[in-house]
Amino acid sequence: MSDTNSLNRITVNPKIFGGKPIIRGRRLAVEHVLGMLAAGDTIESILEGYPWLEREDVLACLLYARRIVGHERVEPMFSDTGV
Repeated sequence: MSDTNSLNRITVNPKIFGGKPIIRGRRLAVEHVLGMLAAGDTIESILEGYPWLEREDVLACLLYARRIVGHERVEPMFSDTGV
């Protein structure tokens, strides 16, 4: 599946979670899936908890996050203490 097709699984609806990115128009935020993965949940355990969810949805969340982070720019901060 191409990146474009994968990212089509991520949608935004201003009426759901204030317009945060969600999966296929459902009430499951990308942020929530990423949080579960960060907490150590496996893709399989997430799929068990959300029977309608597909593996490609979880992978689309990761791709979405990579794209967002890839566009971030971090400015170095300097302090007088040298830390």
